[in-house]
Amino acid sequence: MQEKASSIVVKEEDTKEEPVSESGDGAVGGDPPPGAEGGEGPLPSGGQGVEVGGTYMVRRADNTWCQAEVIQKRVNEVENQYEYYVHYENFNRRLDEWVLRDRIMASYDGMEAENGHDLGDSDRKITRNQKRKHDEINHVQKTYAEMDPTTAALEKEHEALTKVKYIDRIQIGRFEIDTWYFSPYPEEYGKCPKLWLCEFCLKYMRLEKTYRYHQGECNIRQPAGKDIYRKGNLSIYEVDGKDYKLYCQNLCLLAKLFLDHKTLYFDVEPFIFYILCEVDRYGAHIVGYFSKEKESPDGNNVACILTLPPYQRKGYGKLLIAFSYELSKLEQVTGSPEKPLSDLGKLSYRSYWSWVLLEILRDFRGTLSIKDLSGMTSITQGDIISTLQSLNLVKYWKGQHVICVTPKLIEEHLKSSEYKKPRLTVDITALRWTPPKKVNKTKKTSISHS
Repeated sequence: MQEKASSIVVKEEDTKEEPVSESGDGAVGGDPPPGAEGGEGPLPSGGQGVEVGGTYMVRRADNTWCQAEVIQKRVNEVENQYEYYVHYENFNRRLDEWVLRDRIMASYDGMEAENGHDLGDSDRKITRNQKRKHDEINHVQKTYAEMDPTTAALEKEHEALTKVKYIDRIQIGRFEIDTWYFSPYPEEYGKCPKLWLCEFCLKYMRLEKTYRYHQGECNIRQPAGKDIYRKGNLSIYEVDGKDYKLYCQNLCLLAKLFLDHKTLYFDVEPFIFYILCEVDRYGAHIVGYFSKEKESPDGNNVACILTLPPYQRKGYGKLLIAFSYELSKLEQVTGSPEKPLSDLGKLSYRSYWSWVLLEILRDFRGTLSIKDLSGMTSITQGDIISTLQSLNLVKYWKGQHVICVTPKLIEEHLKSSEYKKPRLTVDITALRWTPPKKVNKTKKTSISHS
């Protein structure tokens, strides 16, 4: 599957359009890197005093010094220096980066880390709930000791496979975006510091020259599939992975650059993708998307969800979440996102669930059960219970969860910026979609046997 996907992409176009030779980092022309002429020339500098696997103080982009583990090293051919791939302790892996030797302090006696997550003695003075909120807000990752043995083993395996991110940034449309995580692009692309992506067909290229040529040739201006929602300058397209396989594979590879635990790259046929775009006279520019299984045995209404970094913190993530639940309402089912959620995903979902439930509880008069809330919102009972627990609005009494609220408590929560009304909401009148007909598998089987 992977080989098939990689064989269709830009390789042929690159060789056809580029009479000059290409180096692996996307450089054009026949000039060898510094120090490589005929095997002679100066050796790369910056290789002293730093070992792969060692822990050192490293200066981050904001000029704070943090403790970090050196995971890999390579030669930066532009600088003719060694550079090192580092992971900052107590920080999410999306902040891992390549740094030159001058940002690494080999000796740091008496120097304190400034990573902002060392709770020290105060850790014993705060509640578990406060610590959980602190860790969520500051994106502190769980240690292996805090995970159950199965999760810890899977996490170790996942980390080993995706430890080093070689693609530092991508150009897509008018945005140059720093990447967060490893993505399994074909090898000749996967180790380029920068990739160029067509924002309409999502084709990926190593060279700016190839990208510019493609821009003139590509006549696609919107995602494949059906336009099922349009409100103002926003559109959402429904794309079947079976009908538009290559586009969806490219979308998944792009998404993996910003999602740590995404595992779907090439087997896209069992999934449907809902792609949110900003539309102008030049075309439909991808903002984010979510995918869902056509048949989910676990009752998930979202498999993966992503807002691209330039569009984050603008309300698009919650709009996608709300849209997934509107589809579930039309299907008359409850749904939940596939786990594990990213740290940013957890915050977005918890904030969305809280706002939806608080709005209902504020306006409702009478008796209301968790089952009733689930039927009204399509949010699963488990997600409702965990959300109400985080808001201290539910008690466990005589073997069941009981909602305990006062108008004052609801208003206090709704005044919080964490639970305010989303900037963007779904207008049901702008949705043109009917649920797919469910196939009665039992009936189908009995007919085939008769």
